[in-house]
Amino acid sequence: MSIAWHVLAILGVLLAIFLFGVVPWFFTNLATRGHFHYPDPNDGKTPVSYGLNFRWVEFPSTDGIPLRGWYIPAPRRPQGTIIYCHGLNRTRTEMLPMAAFANALGYDGLLFDFRHSGQSGGDITTLGYQERYDVLGAVRFALAEEKAARPVVVWGVSMGAAAALMAAADSEEIAGVISDSTFRSFSDTVKHHLKLFLHLPAFPLAYEVIYWVAWRGGFSASDFDLEKAVDRISPRPILFVAVEGDRRMPPSIAEALYARASGRGKRILIVPGRRHGEGFNEAREPYEKAVEEFLKSLGPDEVHRGE
Repeated sequence: MSIAWHVLAILGVLLAIFLFGVVPWFFTNLATRGHFHYPDPNDGKTPVSYGLNFRWVEFPSTDGIPLRGWYIPAPRRPQGTIIYCHGLNRTRTEMLPMAAFANALGYDGLLFDFRHSGQSGGDITTLGYQERYDVLGAVRFALAEEKAARPVVVWGVSMGAAAALMAAADSEEIAGVISDSTFRSFSDTVKHHLKLFLHLPAFPLAYEVIYWVAWRGGFSASDFDLEKAVDRISPRPILFVAVEGDRRMPPSIAEALYARASGRGKRILIVPGRRHGEGFNEAREPYEKAVEEFLKSLGPDEVHRGE
């Protein structure tokens, strides 16, 4: 009997180590170190595929990570500049359709790979927290090296939207943000995704993943909060976009952030569809109309060349 209890105890300890040690470490490693690339219809394409002139550019993030991307000048006197920020497990090619649309409106564009993605450097992904330094580096490069036209707008999808909001909270050089399918906070999205995909309660696995990702990324989970970022951005304008049937980042998140934002320039768009981050492709007409109206709302008096 005692031997059986000893065996059960050992198995219990091993199971606890697996569930509360190995499993959260596996998910942490997958989220921060993984090199999975989600297939994109634009893989292998360049701006030339859309009839656009471009040139390769290289610049550092504000914390020194080497980044690579494409600078796409406007075909006529630029009305402003848009920095495009792709989602997790994607590259700059995800944003090509958006860049082609805005280029036709007269906007310069900068598409780049986030750290630990595509052709950029870096050895860790932090789901948007450190990636905000990449956005800030892109803004700095566009204004200082390309003498980019203002206003500077940052357009991000999913992780890119989180990074865009975090960057705008840190820099008033960013005149407005198009936030497509972002999350409410880092902690909230980890808990939500574990429940959605694994049907697990938040305690204890989600809390362990939150701790380890934040530890690896060098940040406090409480600081990675998009509601706080929106507070700091206000009253600068933000266009919040969500997909009606998106289970990962449901419209309730965009609605909550929209309600939190202040200023007359805030807008919200809920488009039909089901696929996360695919609003532009699934509901092109209303999305383009909302973006065009948002960009016009920034005002011609703000349009000038960066110095």
